[in-house]
Amino acid sequence: MSCLKRTFSPRHAEASLRSFRRRPQSRNQRRDFTRSAPAQAPVTGAAEAEVESARRYCTDLVRKYDRPSYIFSTFIPRQTQTFYLALRALNISLSMIPDTTSSYTIGLMRLQFWRDTVTRALSGSPPKEPIAVLLAAAVSDLNARTDGRARLSKGWFLRMINAREQSLTNAPYPNLAALESYAENTYSTLLYLTLAALPMTSLTADHLASHIGKAAGIAAVLRGVPLVAFPSPPPSQHSNQPATLSGVGTKQGAITLPLDIMAQKGVKEEDVFRHGADAPGLRDAVFAVATRASDHLITARQMLKNLRAGRDVGHEFEHEGEEGHEYREQQQSQQDSAATAPAQQHSPYERQLKEVERGFGVLMPAVSTQLWLDRLQKVDFDIFNPSLLRSDWRLPWKAFWAYRRRSL
Repeated sequence: MSCLKRTFSPRHAEASLRSFRRRPQSRNQRRDFTRSAPAQAPVTGAAEAEVESARRYCTDLVRKYDRPSYIFSTFIPRQTQTFYLALRALNISLSMIPDTTSSYTIGLMRLQFWRDTVTRALSGSPPKEPIAVLLAAAVSDLNARTDGRARLSKGWFLRMINAREQSLTNAPYPNLAALESYAENTYSTLLYLTLAALPMTSLTADHLASHIGKAAGIAAVLRGVPLVAFPSPPPSQHSNQPATLSGVGTKQGAITLPLDIMAQKGVKEEDVFRHGADAPGLRDAVFAVATRASDHLITARQMLKNLRAGRDVGHEFEHEGEEGHEYREQQQSQQDSAATAPAQQHSPYERQLKEVERGFGVLMPAVSTQLWLDRLQKVDFDIFNPSLLRSDWRLPWKAFWAYRRRSL
C-alpha cells in the first residue's frame, strides 16, 4: 500500500492565489471589531495548562518526599488520582513547615495560609498555588461526576492542618492517647478524605481507615524521632562536621516519644541526647509505642477476616457520629433497598465487605507501615539505626500482591 504525502506545491499555491483574486468582494461588507467572537479557547487552554502544570508539581513532590504514597497511587481509581495527588502534596507541604520556617510565628502564618487556601480551593476560587489549583480541579470534577452529591468535609481539612501546630514546637506528646489522637487527625483523616473522593460513604471502610491511619501516624512519628532529636543545621549555617544521627555537629532538638511511656521505661531526654540509641530504656519505650501501631494493624486484619467469615467486625467505630462520620442516609438507603427486594439482597456483612474491597486501594498504607515495623523489630527497636530511614525496595512487589489478594 502506497503512502500519500500531502505537501504544498508552488503550482497549487498559484492556483489558489488566482482563485482568491477572482472572488468579488461585496461593497456592503464591513469590518467591525464588535463582530469578533469572544476568545474563549485560549482561556480554556490556559486553565488546562495550569492544571497540568499543577499536576506535574504535585506528582514530583509526592515522588520525592513520600515514596510509598507515590507507589500506592497506582491502586487509586483513575478518576480519584487527581484528588489523591493534591491531598498527599498538601500533607507533605504541611509536614515541611517546621523545617522551612525560622520561627513559631511564621509557622502559624503558614498554617493560616493553608487554611485560607483550602477554603478557597473548595469554593472553586483557588489562589495561584499548584496544590490549590489541582485540589480545586479535583473537587470540580468530583462535583460534576456526582451531581454535587459527594461530600468532602472541610472540617477534615482544617483538622489535618490544626493538628500540625504541635509539630511547630516539637512538644512531646503527654501520653500515648495523645499520639493516637494526632495520628487520627492527620493520617486517618487523609484516608477518610480519599474514600470520600471515590466517592464512598461507608462506616466499615472508615472504621478500617481509622485503625490503619493511626498505625501509619504512630510509625511516622517513630521514624521521625532521630530527625527531630538531632535536626540538621539550617542551610545558612556551615559546619566542618557532617550531620549524623549521633548528634555530633548538629543542633539539639526534642524527643517526641509520649511522656507516659518514657516515664514508665525510665527514659530521660538528656540521656538520649548524650547516648543516642544506647540511652537506658529507649528501646523499651520504642517497643511500647510500636506495639500500639502493630495492634491497630492486627485489629484491621481481624476486622477484614470477620467480614469474610460473614461476621460482624467485632467492635464499634469510636468516631461514628462525629463530623464527617454520619451514616444515617447510607443506613436508611440500605434498609429501603432490602425492603423492596429482599430476595436479591446480600447480607449486611457481604455489603460491607464489597465496600471495603471497592476502596481497598485507599487502605494500602497498612502495607508500608507493616514493612517498616518489621524492619524496626529486626534491628531490635534501635530507632537510630540508619537503615530505617531508607526506602524499602520490596514495597512495590508487596503492595501489588496485597492489593491483588485484598489482604492487609
